[in-house]
Amino acid sequence: MKRNDRYIWIGTGIGLLVLVFAMAFAPAVLAQSKNQESEEYVETFKEVFRYIENNFVEEIDPKVLFEGALKGMFATLDDPYSYYLDEVDFSNLTDTTTGNFGGVGLIISKPTVDADDPDAEPSYVEVVTPIEGTPAYRAGVSAGDYITAIEGESTEPLTIDEVVRRLRGTPGSSVTVTLLRGKSTVFDVEIVRDVIEVPTVKSTMIDDDIGYIRITNFTPFTDNRVEDALLDLELARYKALIIDVRNNPGGLLRSVIDTADLFLSDQVIVTTRSRVRRENEVYTAEEGVLVPTYIPMIVLINKGSASASEILAGALRDNGRAILIGENTYGKASVQQVRDLGNYGFKLTTARYHTPSGRNIDEVGIEPDRTISEPELSEEDQAELRKLTEERRIKTFVEENPHPTEEQIAGFIRDLATDGITLEDRLVRKMIRNEVNRTNNDPPVVDVDYDLVLREAVQVLRQSLSAETQ
Repeated sequence: MKRNDRYIWIGTGIGLLVLVFAMAFAPAVLAQSKNQESEEYVETFKEVFRYIENNFVEEIDPKVLFEGALKGMFATLDDPYSYYLDEVDFSNLTDTTTGNFGGVGLIISKPTVDADDPDAEPSYVEVVTPIEGTPAYRAGVSAGDYITAIEGESTEPLTIDEVVRRLRGTPGSSVTVTLLRGKSTVFDVEIVRDVIEVPTVKSTMIDDDIGYIRITNFTPFTDNRVEDALLDLELARYKALIIDVRNNPGGLLRSVIDTADLFLSDQVIVTTRSRVRRENEVYTAEEGVLVPTYIPMIVLINKGSASASEILAGALRDNGRAILIGENTYGKASVQQVRDLGNYGFKLTTARYHTPSGRNIDEVGIEPDRTISEPELSEEDQAELRKLTEERRIKTFVEENPHPTEEQIAGFIRDLATDGITLEDRLVRKMIRNEVNRTNNDPPVVDVDYDLVLREAVQVLRQSLSAETQ
């Protein structure tokens, strides 16, 4: 009996060896076959490329063929986050991945103008805000100024990307911009470029007990800036904390992991899974936190919160460290790698991430614990809002009243009602507040009066703090 058992054991062992050998050999054969097939496709592509370049009825730039082929290749992946990056796109993305660039330190916008409208004003570049401490800020450029020319060249026919390229450059070099301030004050300013850090974090205290931190994206400097903000709030003796990642499109995976590590101790932050084994990773916070566990926390989210901001929100909620208030997030649970091809490159999805609870939120998003959002406007309200914007009523009112009083605002709302515009008072007042802040070089970080989501978060924390003191 024992002898038979022995033969069965040996036989099973041989069978396993054969199976293991077959399993080890088969992938190698398949890989070799697949590589050979890929090489044949590459050679065929090169032949077609050369044939088109040499025989097309018109002379064609090989770069155009190259870019077209790459765009088509990525389009076949049917993945909105994998795509070819031209020089402008690659440069813009590099600003986020490196966190800094050579420039003057301006956040700008350029309104679109109807070319068929004879009464349309020139489409100059508007300064949204100078970044505090940068060359433009020190040179006296103000929010609301218009850049009408750069080195004597009008900005009216330039795209926003062309304007950005002219303003950026080697640190230490200078650029002269022509500014229009108000309706008629025109003057030149020479600005010496410097290394500009992409601003990602703003913080303040709400009253004397609630700390507030807004994170706009995740760059290599974000975790350090969040840490700086937390230390400032600690000096102010904060007792509760709000983290705002609304409209935060994401950024670097390493950055959000290091940021989450400030709030979590020895807990899973995020898991990445890929068909490439080395891309599978469980990221865990180191032991210790910068924010004590007795500090209640709320994270504000909305449909513009995506990718890295969803990782932070998911990590804090799944680990029981914070509650989420706002709207359902965007739902981007994929990780991309960026490859450099000189002045251009591409992004390729290489993994998908899961929250600490194991959820894949791709195309689903993260639901808030408490849903709060701005009321939806009726079609009539939207029409009135468009009319208000097209006629520049809010902008003109603030230009005439840079620091409007309550009496002036109430009179303005009555005038609108006389003209048939009956938007909710709160909405009009919020638009006026936003326009006043837009022309302010140092606008307030928060607006508790008109930000419904923030106001709800403050009320929830007030209740929590009140319960702790009883």
